[in-house]
Order: sequence, then structure tokens, then C-alpha cells
Amino acid sequence: MLLAGGQGSRLYALTAKVAKPNMPFGGKYRIIDFPLSNCANSGIDTVGVLTQYQPLLLNRYVGSGQAWDLDSTDGGVYILPPYQSAGERGSWFSGTANAIYQNMDFIEMYDPDHVLILSGDHVYKMDYSKMLRAHTAAGAACTIAVIQVPMEEATRFGIMNVGEDGFINEFEEKPAHPKSDLASMGIYIFDWQVLKRYLIEDENDPDSDKDFGKNIIPKMLAAGEKLLPYRFEGYWRDVGTITSLWDANMDMLGTTSMNLYDPQWPIRAKSPIRPPHYAGPMARIVHSIVTEGCVIEGNVENSVLSNSVTVGAGATVSYSILMPGAVVEPGAVVEYAIIGEHTRVGAGAHVGGQPDGSESWGVATIGPDVAVRAGVTVPPSAMIYDSSEVQA
Repeated sequence: MLLAGGQGSRLYALTAKVAKPNMPFGGKYRIIDFPLSNCANSGIDTVGVLTQYQPLLLNRYVGSGQAWDLDSTDGGVYILPPYQSAGERGSWFSGTANAIYQNMDFIEMYDPDHVLILSGDHVYKMDYSKMLRAHTAAGAACTIAVIQVPMEEATRFGIMNVGEDGFINEFEEKPAHPKSDLASMGIYIFDWQVLKRYLIEDENDPDSDKDFGKNIIPKMLAAGEKLLPYRFEGYWRDVGTITSLWDANMDMLGTTSMNLYDPQWPIRAKSPIRPPHYAGPMARIVHSIVTEGCVIEGNVENSVLSNSVTVGAGATVSYSILMPGAVVEPGAVVEYAIIGEHTRVGAGAHVGGQPDGSESWGVATIGPDVAVRAGVTVPPSAMIYDSSEVQA
């Protein structure tokens, strides 16, 4: 069960028109490609994708699941939006646990022993079958994937404290003074019959937030259920902020990120059919990802360019992310910036700026479908939602 309904409000202009799991990433992909590919590579052939915010584009992108080899006869990918049953008041999913509760009938159709709960907005490669084997071997009611984080960053995560028996004995949601550095990755395997009981109890609790981290997990701990931490070692990023999205894309240019060229664990995507990228006679491309359909006449350095991007003659793009269909006109400069889909940066405009060590500096971000007028300067940390903000 893949939770893909998040608004991604901390991505501001970038998710004003699109759900976070459908956000372009790494030049060729969208964020949801990673958990869907992990499912296919792990041998999971039945996936429910729970959508909510801005679902149209995400639904169209996922389609039948064919791009990820998830269009099997007996299983496949199912889009599961909130719905209203006869005699009931319809409502949006009120929390992660409520989202699963609303789709218990779907799960029951397959009569599973275990249910895997995933988030649709993380970038990583993981074999869920190994996690399942650890879960069953331990006889756990729930297994939670955890990753070690620096203690100074532990306050941003749900933290799992582990007892001498190797099982989780305490869960702290974003603690001010964390006792452990094991952060929840938002990946759970549950014994389905156990989870079903807790979902029903939680739904009938008027004071509950209907959330796995806030309610279900603490209630299971309080009841003495066996909760196993599954330690993950590898690349994993929650790309829920502008800075983390920019950092993760820059990671794709380095050697410490995950291997996207591994034929044994491919990350599949629903890629558009575009011609090969073209670099003109005066083009200069250094240490960058440039995907199909791009036309480069200027300079591109340390950047990630999605499909159908145009960089005009004399333009410079550095340390930036250009999403599908973005255009940088001749003579423009884009540095330390994220440019949304189908946005046009006018000739001679300047977007972003190099880090200056100040607390006010940040990655300049322009949302989709924006036209930046020629010659305009968009400073670092700027957040541009529409063309009216960059016409003067």
C-alpha cells in the first residue's frame, strides 16, 4: 500500500499544481518511480496507490503500472482515491492510518498474511523481500525500517529506541532530546490481522490523529506487541523540502548515491518518447545529467536537466535543476536554482546566486508554467509561484 496523496507543502511553488510523488527527479524519473520499482524488483505484484492531493496527473502517470512491470493479470497497480460508501459521509484521508482503514476492503480481496506500507515521496533502493524475511523470522507484529541519522538531525524524525532484546521499546515523534539515532523511514510491514484490529480501534477513537507514527505504533507498543527494527544501510532521502530536493538531485551527480546503472535492480520510469539530446557547436556540458529531448547551445555545469529542456546560446546553467520543458533563453544565467516544468527564463535574466555563507541564502525556486521576463533578476531564496511576480 503506497501512500502517495501528500501535498508536499514544504516544496511550496513546485507542488502547487502537482502531488509530491509526481515531482520530477534526477533528470529521468519521478519520485514515485523509486518505491514502484522497488516493489517490482522485490517480487511484489499487487500495489494499491493511495492518492488524494492533485491526483489527475499522478493517476495518468501511474496508469496500469506497465512501465514498472506491475500490470499482471492476478495483481497489478490500483489507484485508490478517497471515496464515499452508501450511507456514509465521504471525506479525504484524515491520516495515514485512516487511508489504510478506508481501503481495508481492497486489502481483504487478496487475503494477505502481511501488508507493506510505503511512502511515495522517498528516494532509495530497497529489497522489501529481505525485510519480510526478517519480519517473519522474528515473529513480529510489525517491522519498521530504520536508518541511522546524525544525532543533530534526529529531532526531525520519528526515533525508535531499542531494548536489549532487539525489539523496539519506545517511539519518539521528533523528540527535542533524542535517545537514539535510529530514524523511522516510514516503511512498515504488518501482520494483517493484527493491523486490522488496531485500525478499527483507532478509527473509533475520536481523539486519534489516525496516524501510524502518532497513534498506531504507540498503541501497539503500549499493548506489548513485538515491533522489530529493520536496519537499512544504503542511500535514502526524504525529499520533502526545497533544500533536500536540491541536495538529492545533486547527489545523483556524485559517487556516494545509489547506483542507477545496476541491471539487477533497475529504477523504471514512464519516460516520454523524445529524440536524443543535442549539444550545439558552442555548447559546454560538464559533470551534468542531460536527458532526452534537450537542446543545449550554452553552458551547463553540475546540473540536472530533465527531458525537453532548452538552454540557449550564451546562457549558463550551474548547480541547478531544470524540470521537463524548461527553457533558458540566450544570455540568461541560472545558478543554484530549481526551475519548474515548462517555465521560461527570459534572455539576459539572472536566477539565483552562489552561496554567500549567510543564513538568508537559499536555493532560488520557480514553480511550473512561469514566464520570467527578459533581464529580470530573481535573487537567492526567492520562491516564485506565477509570472506576475517576475514581470516587473
